[in-house]
Amino acid sequence: MLSTSWLAAQPVASHLALTPPSDGLTAAAPAAPTDSPVLDYAERMPAFAGGDNALHQYLKRTIKFPAEALARRLSGTVVVQFVVDEQGRVLDPTVVRSSQALFDDEAIRLARLMPWWEPGRHQGNSARVRCTLPIIFTAR
Repeated sequence: MLSTSWLAAQPVASHLALTPPSDGLTAAAPAAPTDSPVLDYAERMPAFAGGDNALHQYLKRTIKFPAEALARRLSGTVVVQFVVDEQGRVLDPTVVRSSQALFDDEAIRLARLMPWWEPGRHQGNSARVRCTLPIIFTAR
């Protein structure tokens, strides 16, 4: 079983131009040079399309609990940080805190496969914003 809780959303770095696939999923794009700064706070922070409940459902249906962790009945939290760009793409996910290294790759995979978010807005414009998301892995 997996549960998640929301920390502060904060946008991060850049992206490559991609169009969303028809299933609404896309891999996180690597950063590309851009003039717009990455904000740690925006007047309107990025939001997962459909809200927190939709985010929880996405994580629940997409997670692949690491077999070794399941066999050892390990639980833990991985805090992932990424940037949501002006179009809503999730870019450059990285682990900023980990309780079990076994969960790190899966947390990054989950972030990279996220559907596009509703972009943050600052001073009336879409903005690149760094987001932080804790992903809690619970073996049951």
